[in-house]
Amino acid sequence: MIIDAQTHVRVARPSRDLAAAERFYVDGLGLVVQWRTTERVSGKHDLLMVGPEDGGWHFELTRDPEDPVEPAPTVEDLFVVYLGAPVQEEQVERLLAAGGTRVPAHNPYWDEFGVTVADPDGYQLVLCSRTWGR
Repeated sequence: MIIDAQTHVRVARPSRDLAAAERFYVDGLGLVVQWRTTERVSGKHDLLMVGPEDGGWHFELTRDPEDPVEPAPTVEDLFVVYLGAPVQEEQVERLLAAGGTRVPAHNPYWDEFGVTVADPDGYQLVLCSRTWGR
């Protein structure tokens, strides 16, 4: 088995509120819903999967109302998007309107080259003006 650039990736983490997470990542960031549970099934997690259209990765956001896991983000739990262009204030405003909170980065590098916005669960999204690998 070889893991290469074509290997698909799923990042899973808990959420307090899947509707709030969807607003942030879909309305604010511009990802698309790739899949979601449509009904509550006892003993199973509610799921929301968001990612780029036709992308090779997605977020799986989970919530089990019967046994919820409280999100526990740290200042080093970052989701960094390399834009390769200056961060547009309109993008930041969409994220804020969709439930995000602009926060200073723990690592000053991210403030120098981007903008950090906490999602409704407190996980940090960095919009970075640099390109990948630079």
